[in-house]
Amino acid sequence: MRVITKIHDMVEACKTIPRPLGLVPTMGALHKGHQSLLQKARESNRSVVVSVFVNPVQFASQADFESYPRDMVKDLEFLGECGVDLVFCPTQTEMFPVGMESRVNVGGIGERIEGKFRPGHFEGVATIVCKLFNVTRADRVYFGQKDAQQNIVIKHTISDLNYAVDMFVVPTVREKDGLACSSRNASLTVMQRKKAGVIYEALLTAKKLFESGEIDAEKLRNKVERVIGLEPVISRVEYVSIADLVTLEELVTIDRSSLLSVALWVGETRLIDNLILRY
Repeated sequence: MRVITKIHDMVEACKTIPRPLGLVPTMGALHKGHQSLLQKARESNRSVVVSVFVNPVQFASQADFESYPRDMVKDLEFLGECGVDLVFCPTQTEMFPVGMESRVNVGGIGERIEGKFRPGHFEGVATIVCKLFNVTRADRVYFGQKDAQQNIVIKHTISDLNYAVDMFVVPTVREKDGLACSSRNASLTVMQRKKAGVIYEALLTAKKLFESGEIDAEKLRNKVERVIGLEPVISRVEYVSIADLVTLEELVTIDRSSLLSVALWVGETRLIDNLILRY
């Protein structure tokens, strides 16, 4: 496994590495969810490259950026065990040198749901992902379903900007109680972690109601909030959304396949999760 920190060195390495090349973009603090992405990439590509970069331009606040979990030593050990060929872990100034002002504007789709609460987030995500595409010239890229809106945004970006990369979304990996694996879970207290399974429970409850015939989106949103509201460790619910799978416009009646998603705070930790409602 080769670890690279400079863009120029990464470009050169990717020119000669056996193809096809699979890319797994990450922000580190790696876990079982990332492992599933790496396994999928390993199965379908001769080479696998992983980026480990905590992207400053996708955070809403400096405090959130600084508190994001980091453990490069542990991450590199993890990646070595997963059989990764290249690891790209640039510094902030390497990716965003002084004077760089260009950003990828993803349009209205990035302003809905998460975008309402995290202005500029998806612009930051798309910018770093496009830079990774340019640096690696990857043939395939892998993301997890947990970040559903991000996946939809990146899919649009790939199409709009004519990137020659195939995108694959891997199912969310969950703990035994249903909590979606996330780097932010490490910030939960023992009690918070014990109770956080209520998030998935609430989503499943709404999904079962939908599958039994309920198509009033507001009733399902309210049901999710009620189930979550029974658990005191949940500080507040930021949103419960049921939106069109393509446009991310909120639905009144669920008359097509849709994305059921939620963002909430467990103490000082913000978590997201989602399920697809298949019509």
